[in-house]
Amino acid sequence: MRILLVGNYALDNQASMLRYAEMLSQQMVERGHQVEIVQPRAAFGKLTAQPMLRKWLGYVDKYILFPATLRARTRGFDVVHVCDHSNAMYLAHTGGHPASITCHDLLAIGSAEGEFPQQKISFTGKLQQRWILQHLSEAHDVVCVSANTARELARYTGGSAQRVEVIANALEPGCVPATEESVQRLRKQLGIAAEERYLLHVGGNFWYKNRLGVLRIFKLLLERLRRSGEPVLRMVMVGGPPAPEMRAFVAANLPEGSVIESPRLTDEDLWALYTGAAALLFPSLHEGFGWPLIEAQCCGCPVITSNRAPMTEVAGAAALYIDPEDEPGAAALIATNLGRLGELREAGFENVKRFAPDVIAEEFEDFFRGVVHARRRSDEGRG
Repeated sequence: MRILLVGNYALDNQASMLRYAEMLSQQMVERGHQVEIVQPRAAFGKLTAQPMLRKWLGYVDKYILFPATLRARTRGFDVVHVCDHSNAMYLAHTGGHPASITCHDLLAIGSAEGEFPQQKISFTGKLQQRWILQHLSEAHDVVCVSANTARELARYTGGSAQRVEVIANALEPGCVPATEESVQRLRKQLGIAAEERYLLHVGGNFWYKNRLGVLRIFKLLLERLRRSGEPVLRMVMVGGPPAPEMRAFVAANLPEGSVIESPRLTDEDLWALYTGAAALLFPSLHEGFGWPLIEAQCCGCPVITSNRAPMTEVAGAAALYIDPEDEPGAAALIATNLGRLGELREAGFENVKRFAPDVIAEEFEDFFRGVVHARRRSDEGRG
C-alpha cells in the first residue's frame, strides 16, 4: 500500500504527536509499504516569536494554506491517515481517497463541553474543539489508542463513527532495561547515591498529570517510612520544570534534596532512570493512553498508578493500583507494598509484549487494508 500520514504542525511543539507519526511511518515501511508524512509548513507562524500572534499566524498555515497542499499530495495514495484527532478537519481535504484518523484522547473536547473545569478553554478554543468534534463525528474509520478513549468517543459523537478499532500505542523501538553502568551514570548525574532508592514520575504540568498529588502522596509516604524506621526514598520528577505551587509545596513540606528536578533527557537516559527506580508513581487523573506505564514496565520498573481506565487497561495485572484522589490511602498502600514491588517486574515484562512495535504494526496494517477494501466495496455498490 501507499500510505500518506498527516502529521502535526511543528511549531505547536507536540512532541508526542510528532513521535507517533514517525513511529507509525517506520512500522509501515518495515512491513514493505510506501509511506510519506505531510504536515503544515511553518510559513507565517515563523515570522514572529510573540506567542499570541504566532498562534494566530499558525492558524493561517494550518487551516488556510495546508488544506490545498493536502489535496494535491493525496494523489496516488491508497489511504490517507490523520495521525492526531485535533486535525480532524483535514479529513475533508483528502481528495476523496480512503481516509482514517487516530483519536488519542477527548480531554480538550471534554473541557470545551465543561466536563473538566480544571482546564479553562477560551471562547475561540471552544469553537475550535466543536469544529474538531464535528469532523471526528463524520469520520468513517477511527483508531482509538485505548478502549477507554473509544468509549469516550462514542459518548461524545453518539456512536456515529462507522468503524472504530482500538490499536494501542507502541513501545519506542529500542526501549530495553539499561545497563548497570548507564544507571549508575544517571544516578551520579542527578546526585543519587548507589544505595538510595527513588520513585520516579514522568509527566508535564497538565492538571490531569496530578504532579502536585504526586508530591502530596510522597510527603505522606515519607512520614510513614520514618515512623516505621524504614529507609526513606527520594523523588525524581521528569517532564519540565515544576509549577510554582509545586516548588512552594516542596519547600514547605519536604526535606531539602528529597525531590530532584530532572533536566531534559535522551531516550536512553530516561530508560536508565526507569531501570534504576524503585517504582514509577503515576497517579494520573485522566489519560488517553499513558505512555510512561509501558515504558516503565519495558525497563523492569514496577508501576504504581491510578485505579481507573485507561491505566488499568494499559498496565494490566502488572501494577499496584491506588486511588489518586485518596492521598493518605495511596501512601498507606504504597508503604505496605513497597518491599514487594519487585514482584511486578516479570509481570510487567509479560504485559508489554502486547505493545511491541511489530504487534501494533500488524494491527495497523490490517486496519489500513480494511479502510481500502471498505471503500472499494462502497464504490462497487454505487457502480
